[in-house]
Amino acid sequence: MTDLADLADPADATKPADATKPVAPVEAVTVFCDGSCLGNPGPGGWAALLVAHKKDGSKTEKMITGNMAHTTNNQMELTAAIEGVKALTRTCKILVVTDSTYVIKGITEWRFNWVKRGWKNSANKPVDNRLFWEALITACSPHAVSWKWVKGHAGHVENERVDVAAQAAAQVAAQAVRNRSRV
Repeated sequence: MTDLADLADPADATKPADATKPVAPVEAVTVFCDGSCLGNPGPGGWAALLVAHKKDGSKTEKMITGNMAHTTNNQMELTAAIEGVKALTRTCKILVVTDSTYVIKGITEWRFNWVKRGWKNSANKPVDNRLFWEALITACSPHAVSWKWVKGHAGHVENERVDVAAQAAAQVAAQAVRNRSRV
């Protein structure tokens, strides 16, 4: 896949990625994301599939993944969205697709009141995962981002792909934890 930085800037997209191949201008990028946790908390993984939709009708994609040794499912869901958006280093139009109602409601509804209340929830307690929410808000700020919820484990091809990749990343974290405990 062409460097995502080149894909994400429609103004710059006519520059060649290298001397031999011109890059088609990018219309938008869809980020499919998912998180997984083995135990909650426990070892976790996340995945984001970035699909660049070019003006000529073609698409390119890149899967990115990561993991943490001790985390929660919600933190992995948030990290998938954060890292997927952060991978786009130039301003662009983004559709983030997730099966997490926590991420969807948090970023499109709850965050506004959290900020007004000084990062307190409706019960006047500190918002869980505040640093993750702040990172997501910051990552989204230069872009035009919209959000879409899809039902998990319901045959949505890209959602299934990121689910499998996130689970595999969580397994890598779990194996690393097991290996450290043997020492």
